[in-house]
Amino acid sequence: MEWDTPHYRASLSFLERAAHALDLDPNVHMRLQRPERALIVNVPVRMDDGSVRNFTGYRVHHNDTRGPAKGGIRYHMDVDFGEVASLAMLMTFKCAVVGLPLGGAKGGIRVDPRTMSRNELQRLTRRYTTEIVNFIGPQTDIPAPDMGTDEQTMSWIMDTYSAIKGYAVPGVVTGKPVSVGGSLGRAEATGRGVAYTIMEAAKVMPDFEIGEGTTVTIQGFGNVGGVAAKKLSKLGCKVLAVTDVTGGVHNPKGLDIKALMAYAKEHRGIKGFPEADAITNEELMALKTDIFVPAALGGVIGSKEAQNLKCKILAEGANGPCTPDGDKVLRERDDIFVLPDVLANAGGVTVSYFEWVQDISAFFWTAKEINSRLHTVMKKAFEEVWKLKQTLKCDMRTAAMACGVKRVSDAMKARGLFP
Repeated sequence: MEWDTPHYRASLSFLERAAHALDLDPNVHMRLQRPERALIVNVPVRMDDGSVRNFTGYRVHHNDTRGPAKGGIRYHMDVDFGEVASLAMLMTFKCAVVGLPLGGAKGGIRVDPRTMSRNELQRLTRRYTTEIVNFIGPQTDIPAPDMGTDEQTMSWIMDTYSAIKGYAVPGVVTGKPVSVGGSLGRAEATGRGVAYTIMEAAKVMPDFEIGEGTTVTIQGFGNVGGVAAKKLSKLGCKVLAVTDVTGGVHNPKGLDIKALMAYAKEHRGIKGFPEADAITNEELMALKTDIFVPAALGGVIGSKEAQNLKCKILAEGANGPCTPDGDKVLRERDDIFVLPDVLANAGGVTVSYFEWVQDISAFFWTAKEINSRLHTVMKKAFEEVWKLKQTLKCDMRTAAMACGVKRVSDAMKARGLFP
Protein backbone atom coordinates (compact mmCIF):
# COMPACT_ATOMS: atom_id res chain seq x y z
CA MET A 1 0.00 0.00 0.00
CA GLU A 2 1.30 3.45 -0.92
CA TRP A 3 0.35 4.77 2.51
CA ASP A 4 2.05 1.93 4.42
CA THR A 5 4.44 4.06 6.48
CA PRO A 6 5.43 4.11 10.18
CA HIS A 7 2.79 6.83 10.76
CA TYR A 8 0.02 4.72 9.28
CA ARG A 9 1.16 1.52 10.97
CA ALA A 10 1.07 3.34 14.32
CA SER A 11 -2.57 4.31 13.77
CA LEU A 12 -3.38 0.76 12.68
CA SER A 13 -1.89 -0.58 15.91
CA PHE A 14 -4.16 1.67 17.98
CA LEU A 15 -7.17 0.60 15.88
CA GLU A 16 -6.18 -3.05 16.37
CA ARG A 17 -6.19 -2.66 20.18
CA ALA A 18 -9.61 -1.01 20.12
CA ALA A 19 -11.00 -3.67 17.78
CA HIS A 20 -9.74 -6.44 20.07
CA ALA A 21 -11.20 -4.76 23.17
CA LEU A 22 -14.58 -4.39 21.45
CA ASP A 23 -14.55 -7.79 19.72
CA LEU A 24 -15.24 -5.71 16.61
CA ASP A 25 -16.99 -7.20 13.59
CA PRO A 26 -14.07 -8.32 11.33
CA ASN A 27 -15.80 -6.88 8.26
CA VAL A 28 -15.99 -3.44 9.87
CA HIS A 29 -12.41 -3.75 11.10
CA MET A 30 -11.24 -4.62 7.59
CA ARG A 31 -12.98 -1.59 6.08
CA LEU A 32 -11.62 0.79 8.72
CA GLN A 33 -8.04 -0.22 7.98
CA ARG A 34 -8.06 1.64 4.67
CA PRO A 35 -9.08 5.14 3.61
CA GLU A 36 -12.19 5.40 1.45
CA ARG A 37 -10.56 7.65 -1.14
CA ALA A 38 -7.39 9.65 -1.63
CA LEU A 39 -6.11 12.33 -3.96
CA ILE A 40 -2.49 13.16 -4.81
CA VAL A 41 -1.97 16.36 -6.77
CA ASN A 42 0.87 18.27 -8.34
CA VAL A 43 0.92 21.94 -7.28
CA PRO A 44 3.00 24.12 -9.63
CA VAL A 45 3.75 27.56 -8.20
CA ARG A 46 5.38 30.60 -9.80
CA MET A 47 7.92 31.89 -7.29
CA ASP A 48 8.75 35.55 -6.71
CA ASP A 49 11.91 35.23 -8.85
CA GLY A 50 9.87 34.08 -11.85
CA SER A 51 10.81 30.40 -11.65
CA VAL A 52 8.21 27.63 -11.31
CA ARG A 53 8.46 24.95 -8.63
CA ASN A 54 6.38 21.80 -8.21
CA PHE A 55 5.02 20.74 -4.84
CA THR A 56 3.13 17.55 -3.95
CA GLY A 57 -0.23 17.86 -2.25
CA TYR A 58 -2.60 15.33 -0.68
CA ARG A 59 -6.19 15.05 0.50
CA VAL A 60 -7.48 11.83 2.07
CA HIS A 61 -10.97 10.79 3.20
CA HIS A 62 -10.78 7.95 5.69
CA ASN A 63 -14.47 7.43 6.48
CA ASP A 64 -17.57 9.57 5.95
CA THR A 65 -20.23 7.22 7.33
CA ARG A 66 -21.28 9.63 10.09
CA GLY A 67 -21.21 12.79 7.97
CA PRO A 68 -19.00 15.04 5.82
CA ALA A 69 -15.27 14.43 6.10
CA LYS A 70 -13.44 16.86 8.38
CA GLY A 71 -9.75 17.48 8.90
CA GLY A 72 -6.92 19.96 8.68
CA ILE A 73 -4.46 20.89 5.97
CA ARG A 74 -0.80 21.05 6.97
CA TYR A 75 2.20 22.60 5.23
CA HIS A 76 5.36 20.82 6.36
CA MET A 77 8.43 19.16 4.84
CA ASP A 78 7.55 15.82 6.46
CA VAL A 79 4.10 15.56 4.86
CA ASP A 80 3.64 12.32 2.92
CA PHE A 81 0.79 10.03 1.91
CA GLY A 82 1.19 7.80 4.96
CA GLU A 83 1.11 10.67 7.44
CA VAL A 84 -1.97 12.23 5.86
CA ALA A 85 -3.79 8.87 5.69
CA SER A 86 -2.88 8.15 9.31
CA LEU A 87 -4.16 11.51 10.54
CA ALA A 88 -7.36 11.11 8.49
CA MET A 89 -8.01 7.82 10.27
CA LEU A 90 -7.50 9.40 13.68
CA MET A 91 -9.84 12.24 12.70
CA THR A 92 -12.61 9.72 11.99
CA PHE A 93 -12.42 8.42 15.54
CA LYS A 94 -11.75 11.81 17.12
CA CYS A 95 -14.97 13.23 15.65
CA ALA A 96 -16.87 10.18 16.87
CA VAL A 97 -15.40 10.37 20.39
CA VAL A 98 -16.85 13.85 20.90
CA GLY A 99 -20.10 12.89 19.17
CA LEU A 100 -19.83 15.03 16.05
CA PRO A 101 -21.77 14.00 12.90
CA LEU A 102 -18.59 14.13 10.83
CA GLY A 103 -16.08 11.76 9.29
CA GLY A 104 -12.30 11.92 9.07
CA ALA A 105 -10.11 13.62 6.48
CA LYS A 106 -6.68 15.20 6.27
CA GLY A 107 -4.64 17.08 3.70
CA GLY A 108 -1.28 18.66 3.24
CA ILE A 109 1.52 19.87 1.01
CA ARG A 110 5.14 18.86 1.34
CA VAL A 111 6.67 22.31 1.74
CA ASP A 112 8.46 24.47 4.30
CA PRO A 113 6.17 27.51 4.54
CA ARG A 114 8.81 29.48 6.46
CA THR A 115 10.91 29.71 3.28
CA MET A 116 8.12 31.24 1.21
CA SER A 117 6.87 34.80 0.93
CA ARG A 118 3.25 35.69 1.59
CA ASN A 119 2.59 35.99 -2.15
CA GLU A 120 4.16 32.58 -2.82
CA LEU A 121 2.08 30.99 -0.05
CA GLN A 122 -1.05 32.55 -1.48
CA ARG A 123 -0.31 31.23 -4.98
CA LEU A 124 0.51 27.79 -3.50
CA THR A 125 -2.75 27.69 -1.54
CA ARG A 126 -4.95 28.90 -4.38
CA ARG A 127 -3.45 26.42 -6.87
CA TYR A 128 -3.80 23.56 -4.37
CA THR A 129 -7.44 24.55 -3.88
CA THR A 130 -8.14 24.38 -7.62
CA GLU A 131 -6.59 20.90 -7.71
CA ILE A 132 -8.82 19.55 -4.91
CA VAL A 133 -11.90 21.69 -5.62
CA ASN A 134 -14.05 18.69 -6.60
CA PHE A 135 -12.91 16.80 -3.50
CA ILE A 136 -14.04 19.37 -0.92
CA GLY A 137 -17.29 21.18 -0.12
CA PRO A 138 -19.55 22.08 2.83
CA GLN A 139 -21.52 18.83 2.45
CA THR A 140 -18.60 16.56 1.52
CA ASP A 141 -15.26 17.60 3.06
CA ILE A 142 -14.51 20.64 5.19
CA PRO A 143 -10.78 21.47 5.63
CA ALA A 144 -9.34 23.44 8.55
CA PRO A 145 -5.95 24.84 9.63
CA ASP A 146 -3.20 22.54 10.86
CA MET A 147 0.56 22.73 11.25
CA GLY A 148 1.98 25.44 8.98
CA THR A 149 -1.42 26.87 8.03
CA ASP A 150 -3.68 29.44 9.68
CA GLU A 151 -6.83 31.50 9.28
CA GLN A 152 -5.31 33.39 6.34
CA THR A 153 -4.72 30.10 4.52
CA MET A 154 -8.37 29.17 5.10
CA SER A 155 -9.48 32.58 3.76
CA TRP A 156 -7.58 31.96 0.53
CA ILE A 157 -9.13 28.51 0.17
CA MET A 158 -12.62 29.84 0.85
CA ASP A 159 -12.16 32.72 -1.61
CA THR A 160 -10.77 30.47 -4.36
CA TYR A 161 -13.53 27.89 -3.91
CA SER A 162 -16.17 30.64 -3.87
CA ALA A 163 -14.76 32.28 -7.02
CA ILE A 164 -14.98 28.95 -8.86
CA LYS A 165 -18.55 28.32 -7.64
CA GLY A 166 -19.63 31.91 -8.39
CA TYR A 167 -20.94 32.76 -4.93
CA ALA A 168 -19.65 32.96 -1.35
CA VAL A 169 -19.33 29.57 0.35
CA PRO A 170 -18.08 30.23 3.90
CA GLY A 171 -18.91 26.68 5.01
CA VAL A 172 -16.27 25.09 2.78
CA VAL A 173 -13.58 25.54 5.46
CA THR A 174 -13.40 26.29 9.16
CA GLY A 175 -10.78 28.19 11.13
CA LYS A 176 -11.42 31.34 9.07
CA PRO A 177 -11.26 34.93 10.34
CA VAL A 178 -14.51 36.07 11.95
CA SER A 179 -14.90 38.68 9.18
CA VAL A 180 -15.56 35.95 6.59
CA GLY A 181 -17.67 33.55 8.63
CA GLY A 182 -15.21 32.29 11.22
CA SER A 183 -16.27 31.45 14.74
CA LEU A 184 -15.35 33.23 17.91
CA GLY A 185 -13.15 31.01 20.08
CA ARG A 186 -11.91 28.82 17.21
CA ALA A 187 -8.22 29.78 17.46
CA GLU A 188 -8.11 28.93 21.17
CA ALA A 189 -10.34 25.85 20.99
CA THR A 190 -7.75 23.06 20.88
CA GLY A 191 -5.73 24.48 23.77
CA ARG A 192 -8.88 25.08 25.80
CA GLY A 193 -10.02 21.52 25.12
CA VAL A 194 -6.70 20.19 26.40
CA ALA A 195 -7.11 22.19 29.60
CA TYR A 196 -10.72 21.02 30.03
CA THR A 197 -9.75 17.34 29.76
CA ILE A 198 -6.94 17.86 32.27
CA MET A 199 -9.48 19.38 34.66
CA GLU A 200 -11.75 16.35 34.23
CA ALA A 201 -8.87 13.90 34.72
CA ALA A 202 -7.94 15.60 37.98
CA LYS A 203 -11.44 14.89 39.31
CA VAL A 204 -11.03 11.11 39.00
CA MET A 205 -7.42 10.89 40.13
CA PRO A 206 -6.85 10.16 43.82
CA ASP A 207 -4.92 12.82 45.75
CA PHE A 208 -4.62 15.17 42.78
CA GLU A 209 -6.00 18.69 42.51
CA ILE A 210 -5.32 21.49 40.07
CA GLY A 211 -4.42 24.75 41.73
CA GLU A 212 -1.60 26.61 43.42
CA GLY A 213 1.56 24.55 43.24
CA THR A 214 0.48 22.30 40.36
CA THR A 215 3.40 22.24 37.92
CA VAL A 216 3.23 22.09 34.12
CA THR A 217 5.68 21.62 31.25
CA ILE A 218 4.70 22.12 27.61
CA GLN A 219 6.30 21.19 24.30
CA GLY A 220 5.05 23.61 21.66
CA PHE A 221 3.88 27.17 22.25
CA GLY A 222 1.47 27.89 19.41
CA ASN A 223 -2.32 27.91 19.39
CA VAL A 224 -2.40 24.65 21.35
CA GLY A 225 0.47 24.84 23.83
CA GLY A 226 0.25 28.59 24.35
CA VAL A 227 -3.49 28.59 24.99
CA ALA A 228 -3.24 25.55 27.29
CA ALA A 229 -0.46 27.30 29.24
CA LYS A 230 -2.58 30.43 29.59
CA LYS A 231 -5.66 28.53 30.74
CA LEU A 232 -3.75 26.34 33.21
CA SER A 233 -1.88 29.32 34.65
CA LYS A 234 -5.24 31.03 35.24
CA LEU A 235 -6.23 27.98 37.28
CA GLY A 236 -3.19 28.58 39.48
CA CYS A 237 -0.76 26.16 37.85
CA LYS A 238 2.93 27.01 37.62
CA VAL A 239 4.37 26.52 34.14
CA LEU A 240 7.99 25.50 34.66
CA ALA A 241 9.24 25.05 31.11
CA VAL A 242 8.20 25.49 27.50
CA THR A 243 9.85 24.67 24.18
CA ASP A 244 9.02 25.61 20.60
CA VAL A 245 10.70 25.36 17.20
CA THR A 246 13.22 28.07 18.16
CA GLY A 247 14.33 26.63 21.50
CA GLY A 248 13.22 26.21 25.10
CA VAL A 249 13.00 28.16 28.37
CA HIS A 250 12.88 26.99 31.99
CA ASN A 251 12.28 28.75 35.28
CA PRO A 252 11.82 26.55 38.40
CA LYS A 253 9.86 29.40 40.01
CA GLY A 254 7.41 29.46 37.11
CA LEU A 255 7.27 31.36 33.82
CA ASP A 256 5.28 34.55 33.33
CA ILE A 257 3.03 33.21 30.57
CA LYS A 258 1.62 36.60 29.60
CA ALA A 259 5.12 38.04 29.21
CA LEU A 260 6.31 34.92 27.37
CA MET A 261 3.43 35.12 24.89
CA ALA A 262 4.22 38.78 24.20
CA TYR A 263 7.90 37.95 23.74
CA ALA A 264 7.11 35.04 21.40
CA LYS A 265 4.88 37.26 19.27
CA GLU A 266 7.54 39.97 18.99
CA HIS A 267 10.51 37.64 18.37
CA ARG A 268 8.64 34.89 16.46
CA GLY A 269 9.65 32.35 19.07
CA ILE A 270 10.54 31.95 22.74
CA LYS A 271 14.30 31.50 22.39
CA GLY A 272 16.19 34.08 24.44
CA PHE A 273 13.32 34.92 26.80
CA PRO A 274 15.22 36.89 29.48
CA GLU A 275 13.48 35.58 32.58
CA ALA A 276 14.49 31.93 32.16
CA ASP A 277 17.30 29.50 31.36
CA ALA A 278 17.60 27.60 28.09
CA ILE A 279 16.35 24.01 27.97
CA THR A 280 16.24 21.30 25.29
CA ASN A 281 13.27 19.11 24.39
CA GLU A 282 15.06 16.10 25.86
CA GLU A 283 15.62 17.93 29.14
CA LEU A 284 12.04 19.20 29.13
CA MET A 285 10.59 15.69 28.86
CA ALA A 286 12.75 14.51 31.77
CA LEU A 287 11.67 17.29 34.15
CA LYS A 288 9.65 16.36 37.21
CA THR A 289 6.21 17.90 36.76
CA ASP A 290 2.55 17.23 37.50
CA ILE A 291 1.31 17.81 33.95
CA PHE A 292 3.17 17.43 30.66
CA VAL A 293 1.54 18.64 27.44
CA PRO A 294 3.22 17.61 24.18
CA ALA A 295 1.69 20.10 21.76
CA ALA A 296 4.09 20.14 18.83
CA LEU A 297 5.08 17.36 16.42
CA GLY A 298 3.95 13.74 16.41
CA GLY A 299 6.20 10.81 17.21
CA VAL A 300 8.28 12.62 19.84
CA ILE A 301 7.68 10.18 22.72
CA GLY A 302 9.38 6.89 21.96
CA SER A 303 10.29 4.19 24.46
CA LYS A 304 13.28 6.12 25.83
CA GLU A 305 11.31 9.34 26.32
CA ALA A 306 8.39 7.44 27.86
CA GLN A 307 10.72 5.82 30.39
CA ASN A 308 12.17 9.23 31.33
CA LEU A 309 8.84 11.02 31.82
CA LYS A 310 8.26 12.22 35.39
CA CYS A 311 4.70 13.54 35.15
CA LYS A 312 1.36 12.48 36.61
CA ILE A 313 -0.77 13.54 33.63
CA LEU A 314 0.27 13.34 29.98
CA ALA A 315 -2.17 15.39 27.90
CA GLU A 316 -1.60 14.96 24.18
CA GLY A 317 -2.18 18.33 22.56
CA ALA A 318 -0.39 17.23 19.38
CA ASN A 319 -1.56 14.54 16.98
CA GLY A 320 0.20 11.24 17.61
CA PRO A 321 2.99 12.41 19.96
CA CYS A 322 3.47 8.85 21.26
CA THR A 323 4.93 6.13 19.06
CA PRO A 324 3.61 2.58 19.56
CA ASP A 325 6.82 1.77 21.46
CA GLY A 326 6.38 4.81 23.69
CA ASP A 327 2.74 3.96 24.28
CA LYS A 328 3.69 0.41 25.23
CA VAL A 329 6.07 1.74 27.90
CA LEU A 330 3.38 4.06 29.28
CA ARG A 331 0.90 1.18 29.57
CA GLU A 332 3.48 -0.93 31.36
CA ARG A 333 4.35 1.91 33.76
CA ASP A 334 0.72 2.59 34.66
CA ASP A 335 1.73 5.56 36.85
CA ILE A 336 0.91 8.28 34.31
CA PHE A 337 -2.66 9.28 33.46
CA VAL A 338 -2.63 9.48 29.65
CA LEU A 339 -5.12 11.75 27.93
CA PRO A 340 -4.84 10.51 24.31
CA ASP A 341 -4.92 12.85 21.34
CA VAL A 342 -8.27 11.63 19.99
CA LEU A 343 -9.80 12.92 23.21
CA ALA A 344 -7.50 15.64 24.57
CA ASN A 345 -7.09 17.74 21.42
CA ALA A 346 -10.62 17.29 20.08
CA GLY A 347 -11.55 20.83 21.13
CA GLY A 348 -10.33 22.16 17.78
CA VAL A 349 -12.57 20.00 15.64
CA THR A 350 -15.46 20.56 18.06
CA VAL A 351 -15.41 24.33 17.56
CA SER A 352 -14.74 23.77 13.86
CA TYR A 353 -18.03 21.89 13.86
CA PHE A 354 -19.65 24.83 15.66
CA GLU A 355 -18.26 27.16 12.97
CA TRP A 356 -19.59 24.95 10.18
CA VAL A 357 -23.03 24.82 11.80
CA GLN A 358 -23.04 28.62 12.15
CA ASP A 359 -21.98 29.09 8.52
CA ILE A 360 -24.64 26.84 7.00
CA SER A 361 -27.36 28.30 9.25
CA ALA A 362 -26.11 31.91 8.92
CA PHE A 363 -26.61 32.37 12.66
CA PHE A 364 -23.65 33.06 14.94
CA TRP A 365 -23.07 32.50 18.65
CA THR A 366 -21.27 34.57 21.26
CA ALA A 367 -17.81 33.65 22.58
CA LYS A 368 -19.39 32.75 25.91
CA GLU A 369 -21.80 30.36 24.20
CA ILE A 370 -18.95 28.78 22.21
CA ASN A 371 -16.76 28.18 25.27
CA SER A 372 -19.67 26.87 27.31
CA ARG A 373 -20.70 24.43 24.58
CA LEU A 374 -17.07 23.33 24.16
CA HIS A 375 -16.71 22.64 27.87
CA THR A 376 -19.95 20.63 27.85
CA VAL A 377 -18.81 18.50 24.90
CA MET A 378 -15.32 17.85 26.30
CA LYS A 379 -16.65 17.02 29.77
CA LYS A 380 -19.20 14.56 28.36
CA ALA A 381 -16.60 12.93 26.10
CA PHE A 382 -14.16 12.45 28.98
CA GLU A 383 -16.85 10.92 31.18
CA GLU A 384 -17.88 8.48 28.44
CA VAL A 385 -14.29 7.41 27.75
CA TRP A 386 -13.59 7.05 31.48
CA LYS A 387 -16.69 4.90 31.92
CA LEU A 388 -15.71 2.71 28.95
CA LYS A 389 -12.22 2.33 30.43
CA GLN A 390 -13.75 0.83 33.57
CA THR A 391 -16.04 -1.45 31.54
CA LEU A 392 -13.34 -2.75 29.21
CA LYS A 393 -10.65 -2.72 31.92
CA CYS A 394 -8.17 -1.12 29.55
CA ASP A 395 -5.95 1.96 29.25
CA MET A 396 -7.28 5.41 28.32
CA ARG A 397 -5.99 5.36 24.73
CA THR A 398 -7.68 2.06 24.00
CA ALA A 399 -10.87 3.29 25.68
CA ALA A 400 -10.93 6.52 23.66
CA MET A 401 -10.25 4.70 20.41
CA ALA A 402 -12.85 2.07 21.28
CA CYS A 403 -15.42 4.79 21.98
CA GLY A 404 -14.87 6.31 18.55
CA VAL A 405 -14.59 2.98 16.73
CA LYS A 406 -17.85 1.69 18.24
CA ARG A 407 -19.78 4.77 17.13
CA VAL A 408 -18.42 4.52 13.60
CA SER A 409 -19.09 0.75 13.56
CA ASP A 410 -22.69 1.26 14.71
CA ALA A 411 -23.24 3.81 11.91
CA MET A 412 -21.65 1.53 9.30
CA LYS A 413 -23.86 -1.38 10.33
CA ALA A 414 -26.97 0.79 10.33
CA ARG A 415 -26.25 2.05 6.81
CA GLY A 416 -25.15 -1.32 5.44
CA LEU A 417 -22.89 -1.91 2.43
CA PHE A 418 -23.90 -0.63 -1.01
CA PRO A 419 -24.63 -2.29 -3.37
